[in-house]
Amino acid sequence: MRVLGIDPGLTRCGVGVVEGAAGRPLTMLGVGVVRTPSDAETGERLVAIERGIESWLDEHRPELVAVERVFAQHNVRTVMGTAQASAVAMLCASRRGLPVALHTPSEVKAAVTGS
Repeated sequence: MRVLGIDPGLTRCGVGVVEGAAGRPLTMLGVGVVRTPSDAETGERLVAIERGIESWLDEHRPELVAVERVFAQHNVRTVMGTAQASAVAMLCASRRGLPVALHTPSEVKAAVTGS
């Protein structure tokens, strides 16, 4: 199975593609960051994130998209940007009919490293 993993963020949205099968080591096929300028309007930044994610979807053709779940922070502004970037990722995947899985940061680390 090929999975596009997304660590959402408004300034830096991490992306990575892994491929593998149950019980076997994963193979990293690509890793990168979709960046947006912090001084741009929020709408422009979300469009840039969408374009970046769409490019990764076009290039790698994943079977599933895994998005790191937004977790509570004290900084509401940071949470909002992360949630908006997360929604863009889910929209891009859903538009293509790809299943979306939401995982906490701990679940992602455990799934990838086994620990």
